[in-house]
Amino acid sequence: MKTRIIAKLDAKPPYIVKPVHFEGLRQIGLPFELAKKYYEQGADEVFYIDIVASLYQRDILFNEIEKTANELFIPFGVGGGVRTIEDFSKLFDNGADKVVINTYAVQEDPEIINKAAQIFGNQSVVVNIEAKKWDTHYECYTDCGRIKSGRNVIEWAEEVESRGAGEILLQSVDADGRQRGFDIDLAKQVVENIKIPVVVSSGAGKLEDIKTLIECAQPSGVAIASLLHYDSHQIKDIKNYLRKNNIEVSIWVMLLE
Repeated sequence: MKTRIIAKLDAKPPYIVKPVHFEGLRQIGLPFELAKKYYEQGADEVFYIDIVASLYQRDILFNEIEKTANELFIPFGVGGGVRTIEDFSKLFDNGADKVVINTYAVQEDPEIINKAAQIFGNQSVVVNIEAKKWDTHYECYTDCGRIKSGRNVIEWAEEVESRGAGEILLQSVDADGRQRGFDIDLAKQVVENIKIPVVVSSGAGKLEDIKTLIECAQPSGVAIASLLHYDSHQIKDIKNYLRKNNIEVSIWVMLLE
């Protein structure tokens, strides 16, 4: 199975930002410019997450989504502020291929996962899980790691799978933005307890971190932000490194030039 390498864009519109522990936001650039840049570098997908929409109870900025989608010819996942089936529909109309939901599903009405999967198909519904480690377990958080949900991460992952979600985007509140490596234990636990694809984010500081994650936890994809935003590496560097270490990834013709 080829591991997908995904560019992750955390947005505080109009800018893409990079938080540390979901705090201390640094402006990186404009969404449509970065999406185009990473697409041209060979990203397999792009995730755009508005990290303040739910926190501020703000409506989704559909014009930003459409503008960014117009730069892409690869799968485009969009999340942040999704509260209704109409939000799903409008996001698809504005260019999203997948819709990512977190806060509303875990805090208010998990039935929205069932409804969205039935209407739009399992493959188009992604549940974002923000996980924080406690002594004996991982707990789900929302609103950029600020609010506890009271839900156990593994139990919630199993539930969203049973409700029809087609994929999980897994983030570590503890590791996010620190560039000191992924939470391997978290990734392994989630991957081993469900059958749907898991995309792991939060923690890549060097190429070896990505290799270790894939070898130890075998996620379906790795979502990367800081390594790309700060131009530490391009996606072609990441993919070529993984290939040399016998990890299967998709390679565009342009990446081999």
